[in-house]
Amino acid sequence: MRMKVRIYHVAAGNRPASERRERAVSRNQGGKKSNPLLSTQRAERTRKILIQVGVAAVLVGLIAAIGVSVAVKKARRDAPGPTPTIAATFDGISASLAENGAIRIGKPDAKVTVRVIEDLQCPACKLFEQSNGQVLIDAVNDGTAVVEYNTITFLDPQSGNEYSSRAGNASYCVAEADPSKYQQWLTTMFEQQPLEGTAGQSDDQLIEIAESVGYAKDAVAQCISDRTYDKYIKARTADVANSIGLSTPTVLVDGKKVDLEIMVPRSLEPVISAAAAS
Repeated sequence: MRMKVRIYHVAAGNRPASERRERAVSRNQGGKKSNPLLSTQRAERTRKILIQVGVAAVLVGLIAAIGVSVAVKKARRDAPGPTPTIAATFDGISASLAENGAIRIGKPDAKVTVRVIEDLQCPACKLFEQSNGQVLIDAVNDGTAVVEYNTITFLDPQSGNEYSSRAGNASYCVAEADPSKYQQWLTTMFEQQPLEGTAGQSDDQLIEIAESVGYAKDAVAQCISDRTYDKYIKARTADVANSIGLSTPTVLVDGKKVDLEIMVPRSLEPVISAAAAS
């Protein structure tokens, strides 16, 4: 007896919902089954990429901040600093700041210009001032010469506390406050010059020296303590080094360098007189 087997095709719409979902998932995945390990690896890789991007962004920000900081510091270092303001008239004598940075003192009709280049730490400059400081004061007062006091600072290594630079800065501080007392201040500073290799006067002591020749403390104290003209005087020192050389004292009469017996009292006097008579 032969049996007939009938095959029934179930229409898709009549299949169970679960079967239809499985078939749809299979088609969407290209027939491949989902891999949980692969999904985890992908998520971890994405997380690492995000971390790397974040770290890179932070590093870029830090580099930019460092660059800005360096640029600001360089700008401050390279800035020329303030220029002293010296402009006064007293007893027919004028005081001003010369183009070369010197403190210029003298009567307007003086025939001779004397330029003195000194470092307040320089022992030879002290000898010159002891022998000729009064000659310069007399020449200014009698109208024979205008004197340009070109203080420079290059002898800091000869003291333990940058006395050369601090004293040079103080030179501009007192000249700006009252140039009529400047020559007396200079004389006093050289009288109290520290020995080479030793620490010079402190800022407070420099202020006391200024007070001893008649300066009001309030007029000079902050300028001396802040080293207001430190950059300015260093730039002027560089100018002298490039144009004349760092040898102190250097004396020029009407632009010509003169050699003096610096220990001979009033050795500069005949040189000024000869220049005035010519």
